[in-house]
Parts: sequence; structure tokens; C-alpha cells
Amino acid sequence: MSITVTDIITIIQKIVDVSLVWLIFYFILKNIKNNVKLSLIFKGVAFIILLKFFSKIFGLTTIEVLLEYIIQWGFLALIIIFQPEIRNILEQLGRSQLLGRHKTLTVDEREHLVYEIIQSMDYLRKNRIGALIVLERDISLGNYIDKAKKLYADLSSDLLISIFYEGNPLHDGGVIIQGDRISCAGAVFPTSSSSKINKRLGTRHRAALGISEESDSISLVVSEETGRLSVAVKGELFYNLSLDDVRIMLIDELRPKKDIDFNEGEIDEEEIYEENS
Repeated sequence: MSITVTDIITIIQKIVDVSLVWLIFYFILKNIKNNVKLSLIFKGVAFIILLKFFSKIFGLTTIEVLLEYIIQWGFLALIIIFQPEIRNILEQLGRSQLLGRHKTLTVDEREHLVYEIIQSMDYLRKNRIGALIVLERDISLGNYIDKAKKLYADLSSDLLISIFYEGNPLHDGGVIIQGDRISCAGAVFPTSSSSKINKRLGTRHRAALGISEESDSISLVVSEETGRLSVAVKGELFYNLSLDDVRIMLIDELRPKKDIDFNEGEIDEEEIYEENS
């Protein structure tokens, strides 16, 4: 049995076809994981489908008929009700980067990044200077950078402190860091409408949580009133953290997920940081 050129082309077409389908599923599942609103919609749809399945098995005719109507018209209702969220999700897909700049950093560069940020946050909290620092990861924050004051400066604790100093006209906005460089200052982010956030927390905390809900960024907040530190990541706000807590979270979140564990005799990033600081 001989294989013709047509057979080879057909096999290649099928491989490409299956690969594209898996690639689409990968990006959908990845964005469901990173987006809080999308994950809630997904959970709701999955619950209805699961309930429909069980109602059919156990002969719950009334529930089955009702769910049939919900499934039939539900997708149209979801598009209408969640139109803003769907638009944001599509925008997020458009902003996704195959390789975030934080992934190209070496161990020494990540160590320097964390060290400078922690040094600045230590000074800011002691002097009760409010601050919002956002670190870009895989999802681009370019649209927020375009509307802010562009800097594209090397990261340093002194520069961060000077930006948030009360006399600076940019101190009320947020700073965006791409890789190990400060891209802009005075950035304005969407505020979260989550009911879980403490009502006593101000605009900085709500903006930090808001941008973490729309992207995979890491948001760091220093409270102007109390000097307390907070971190917003993956749509969740961690409030009143110690300086060590923030440092450990940064090291963990910035470490490439595909990094293999260090072998015996090799030095861990945290150990390197502690030695140098």
C-alpha cells in the first residue's frame, strides 16, 4: 500500500485542524483562569448544564423543560447582560502577549526588581505616602500606558519614591512596570465594584483590585492613611501584609511557572535576595 501526496496533505490538514482546536481551548481555559468575571460566567453555565444532565437522569421533567428554555435562550441573555464583561474579555485576548517581559528577566534582574520595589515600599509605608505600583505580566497594559505619563526609565527605589512624593503631580495615579523598567506614571485604572472589598478602603485599593480582575497583573498598594501594604492578584486583594509577605509573593508570582526546582547545592532566589539585602 503506497502513500500518495494527497494522503500526506490530508494527514497534515487533520493535524493542523486538531492542533488549532486545542490551541483555541488552551487560550479559552487560560483566560477563564485569569479572569474572575469570565470564570463566574463559566461556572454558571457549567452548573446549568450539569443540572440539566441530572434532571434528565432522575426524570425531573419540569426542571428539565425549564432548563431547556434557559439553555435555548440563555446564550442570547448572557450576551445582553454581560456585554461589558464580554467586550473586556475580547479586549484582554487582543492584549495577550505570547511572552510577557517579566519572563525574559534573568534571576539577577528579578532579584533587583523585587529589591528596589521592596526598598521603596518600606520607605513609603514608614512615611505614610500612598502608592499604587502595577507589574505587567502576560496581558499587555499598553492601553493604560498610552493614557498616562510615559517615562520608560530604569527601575530604582529612589525614582518610585519621588513619583509618589506628595508634591509630585503624578503621585495620585499608578505606576506601571514592564519587565524591569518603569513605563509610565499617573496611570488611571478601573475601580472594582466587588462587594467583598472593605468599604473603608479607598480608590487605590479598588483600582488595584480592578486591574487585577481585568488582567494578570500584580498590583501593590501602600495606604496613605495607615501605611499598610496590600497586594491584588488574580482578582483577590491581600490586605495588611508585612514587608516579607509582599517580597515572598512577588518572588513567587514573578518566577516563570516552567522553572524546574533547584537541585541540591544550588542557591534559591530567596536566599540570594536575603544575602544581598
